[in-house]
Amino acid sequence: MNGTTGQTRHQDRVWSVAEHLDDVLSKIAPLDPIELQLLDAQGCVLVEDITVPVALPPFDNSSMDGYAVRAADTTAATQDAPVPLTVIGDIAAGPGELPSVGPGQAARIMTGAPLPPGADAVVPVEWTDGGAGEGPAAAMRAHSAAPQDAGGEVRVHRPAAAGAHIRTRGSDVTEGEPALAAGTVLGPSQIGLLAALGRGTVRVRPRPRVVVLSTGSELVQPGEALGPGQIHDSNSFQLTAAARAAGALAYRVGAVADDPETLRSTLEDQLIRADLLVTSGGVSVGAYDVVKETLTALSAEEGTVEFRKLAMQPGKPQGFGLIGPDRIPLLALPGNPVSSYVSFELFVRPALRTLMGLPDVHRPTLRARITDAIASSPKGRRQFLRGSHDADAGTVTPVGGAGSHLIKAMAHANALIVVPEEATEVTADSEVDVVLLG
Repeated sequence: MNGTTGQTRHQDRVWSVAEHLDDVLSKIAPLDPIELQLLDAQGCVLVEDITVPVALPPFDNSSMDGYAVRAADTTAATQDAPVPLTVIGDIAAGPGELPSVGPGQAARIMTGAPLPPGADAVVPVEWTDGGAGEGPAAAMRAHSAAPQDAGGEVRVHRPAAAGAHIRTRGSDVTEGEPALAAGTVLGPSQIGLLAALGRGTVRVRPRPRVVVLSTGSELVQPGEALGPGQIHDSNSFQLTAAARAAGALAYRVGAVADDPETLRSTLEDQLIRADLLVTSGGVSVGAYDVVKETLTALSAEEGTVEFRKLAMQPGKPQGFGLIGPDRIPLLALPGNPVSSYVSFELFVRPALRTLMGLPDVHRPTLRARITDAIASSPKGRRQFLRGSHDADAGTVTPVGGAGSHLIKAMAHANALIVVPEEATEVTADSEVDVVLLG
């Protein structure tokens, strides 16, 4: 980015929220699929249909610690008249030779171990004396402490029906049936299923890499003392956390001073590890709005960023463009904390989810009854107010005022209350649109 011949695109018109979002999403495409190891694929979107290569479970196995038996041998068993069976050995989970269970015999079996030939039921150890010759056993004795229990005799106190406590082959999934469909977001359970199916890698769209930076010479790293006129940098932390919550790999860059060359070099350094760039601050009409100054001065080879006025509150000034040799999307957000966060939810989050290849990129929106009146809302602008949504009551209550600096109110909100452009006030108990944030 060493060009000095600027290309400034001024537009006097005011964009609607929908127009700006549509323009952003029209210039962003899902990331190309890659093959990843299973744990690296967590949070990614699957791009292939997965079918079951081998039935699960792959063999009949026990669902209990107990004894593999012939069900017919236990039919007459009662607490007062237990049925004695000869124990012919142990069957543990894992490979090993399986004994054949004949009439009047039992094999001690562990949960997950394969059912031996001849057996058609499993008697839980609690239905037996555990080989101890006493009353019902609470558990098996450890083999190291009582090796004799792998032989001898066990007394069965309750009958077991054929098939009892057996997980049959294919009872989870059968060979050839669908397991996961393309478009599935891989969470822990999906990763576990893929591992159970024997998949070591999977083809997915990677999580987008997002670089977040704040601008402003007044910003100080949290943990450091404030000097006169300084504030702690909260935006980069809030936006980085929001990007991670949306599923991205987010990298926070320290606050950049209000100096065009510093911002330019910082952006150049970060392009190599970014699928999307997010800046906050410096996008309005002030004399020190460094983001706007720097990015409107890009040469044609460096890309183009357009700054706009949107018919919304908060978040009127916005910037969007594609920069660098690979034309990486950049969204320039306003610097006030609430404006920045609302802008992220409305524009950056859908962009990230588009990069991920998700079919639904928007937060859920529903109708709710507002408990308190909103005295005024700017005509011609869509207002987004912080709210506390009560799903059980179907209500939403405004949290804090309309000021775009009220970050505490944002921290106590779980929704955005939407006041449409044509409304200048909202009466209590009327219905409003609510964007859910949680």
